Amino acid sequence: MGRKSNKGKEKKKRRKEEQAKLAASFTLVEEANKQDDPMATMTPFKKYERNGLNLAIECKKVTEVDKDTVEWAFSITKNNMQTLYEESNWGWNDRLKKEELTEDKAWYLVARDQEGQPVAFSHFRFDMDEDDEVLYCYEIQLIKEVQRKGLGKFMMQILQLLANRAQMLKVMVTVFKMNAESRDFFHKALKFELDETDPGLCDPMEADEYCYEILSKKTVLGAKKQQEASCCSPGASCCSEPNNRSPCCS
Repeated sequence: MGRKSNKGKEKKKRRKEEQAKLAASFTLVEEANKQDDPMATMTPFKKYERNGLNLAIECKKVTEVDKDTVEWAFSITKNNMQTLYEESNWGWNDRLKKEELTEDKAWYLVARDQEGQPVAFSHFRFDMDEDDEVLYCYEIQLIKEVQRKGLGKFMMQILQLLANRAQMLKVMVTVFKMNAESRDFFHKALKFELDETDPGLCDPMEADEYCYEILSKKTVLGAKKQQEASCCSPGASCCSEPNNRSPCCS
């Protein structure tokens, strides 16, 4: 009788490694969502005093946000986005959007003026996406009076920092293709790229059928892991360079 193949053992080992990685990812997301205030030690980012604006910025779970602010968030989202939704094949639905904005997983980043009135907000979540731990930005909405003054970019930079601190792999966002202004904001101003889960990339023959793009930007940890993964691939040139060897290059 010949020797038994090791393929079964190797397959079982890989499965255990994948399960362990997934469990670790879920733990990171859970820990991120247990925070009372993700910006507790980010005092310099709790105010925005530029381009004629003097704003206070706070970060809270939706369950800790006052009712008036949540209602305002829905109202500005509807005012800014309803037409775009109706032009897409998604359509607009008040009930579904309200449910999305008030789910327990939702976090709010809110900018307020000197009277305490909200002028901008982002709805985001620490979550899993295709087995990756991510910060997903669902909304970033500003009233007209504070637009084009750097506030939107500043708020997205805060989200990137929060994702770094929580050891997420990337920040993600969904953008309508017909929303040229939003696409320019994320692609050009923030250097986001098409995510590997973007439907147009996954289904290039039917790319035109999709009304949206999925964009992302790696965190520090995400970029490091991507570099290590590419460096460990067969024939990777980085491992052949003595001064450019990652931990995986032995």
